[in-house]
Amino acid sequence: MFRIASLLLLSFTISASETNAVKDAHAPAEVARPVEPQLEGIKNEEQSPEAKAQAELELLRTLRFQKSLQLAEKQAEDLLADTYPPEIRRQAMLEAAYIAMDLDQNAKAQQIFNEYMRRYPKDPSVPEVCLRQGLLYRQMGAPQQALAKFYQVMNHALALKLTELEYYQRLVLKAKTEIAETYYIQGKYADAAEFYLRLLKAEEKGLDRATCQYKLIRSLAAQSLHDRVISQAQSFSDFYPNSLELPEVRYLLADALKKVGRNRESMQQVLALLQTQQKQSEKHPELWAYWQQKTGNEIANELYKEGDYMSALEIYTGLARINSSATWQAPVWYQIGLVYEHLKQPAKADEMYDQILKRQEEIRTNTPTPGLLALLDMAQWRRGYLKWSETADASTKRLNIPTPTTASKQPETELN
Repeated sequence: MFRIASLLLLSFTISASETNAVKDAHAPAEVARPVEPQLEGIKNEEQSPEAKAQAELELLRTLRFQKSLQLAEKQAEDLLADTYPPEIRRQAMLEAAYIAMDLDQNAKAQQIFNEYMRRYPKDPSVPEVCLRQGLLYRQMGAPQQALAKFYQVMNHALALKLTELEYYQRLVLKAKTEIAETYYIQGKYADAAEFYLRLLKAEEKGLDRATCQYKLIRSLAAQSLHDRVISQAQSFSDFYPNSLELPEVRYLLADALKKVGRNRESMQQVLALLQTQQKQSEKHPELWAYWQQKTGNEIANELYKEGDYMSALEIYTGLARINSSATWQAPVWYQIGLVYEHLKQPAKADEMYDQILKRQEEIRTNTPTPGLLALLDMAQWRRGYLKWSETADASTKRLNIPTPTTASKQPETELN
């Protein structure tokens, strides 16, 4: 019975592991009882020795849950004495390892876990102990040892005759996910992509499919596998329209489409991102603004460099609409002005530069970056150049002199 209780205590939610997740994974599932009643129970002379020992173990868990770690550590040491029943000592050893983790004593926690594995190699808790060791090793910067432990989770779960099948299936799924995550963190994107793809194909119950597919897309993009990025990103956009990762996925999709020469589709993805009015953009405006600006800038700048001025203009115009601040709009307006110059529409270009200069006081009074200050100077120069060019053209026509065909040396910039 004690072992079943221990397994229930050890269970935790299957999700992507972070440092805090490692520490919190062993928290009791229910709110612990106050310390004082436990102490009174221990003092109750009518309790049997077994009941007293169990009460002291519960006190240990309560102390740990309440973050009284120094007291909990001392209590665990006491419960490891030979005078206590073997089952109490076994559970106290696990608690001692969890306390060491809470105290950021990872090396000590690993030593305790290793001793636990030596003493109880066939205990039903062994797969989860391996999982915790794997997470700790990865946190300690030892990915190879972490991978070995994650594989041991699966091996032990298969070897043991386990009755809590669903619980151990979750542990195995967690181990598989952490293998993929470990490769992903290391930058071994080919291995990470392979494991994420396996997880998605298996359609295992409880899998965080959105996160796995998102990391699969990033892993494929890191390898410049553009066609596969396009396929996975389009699928992600269809299945997870409310995902917090959607703006980045749209960026990766637009970038992949651009790199395989599907410019029109790439531009459509950018415009779709710029026009997004989802609840996520309201809840996380900074995140959406970042990806909208990054995606719009990079794709529009590429189109501009390639001479596809009409497509670039459409994206820049969309960028200018999503934020009315001068610091946002001024760089976009400048780029639009350059596009109009290339399209031989100097009046519209002059209008863009004029809009920038009309807001220069607003820009200068809000601690502008050196880049914005330089932008104001360039807008002033461009405007002056356009006026000079207009006068020169008029004079040339009056004197009947052929118009020069070579473009002037003009300062240009592009959005960063």
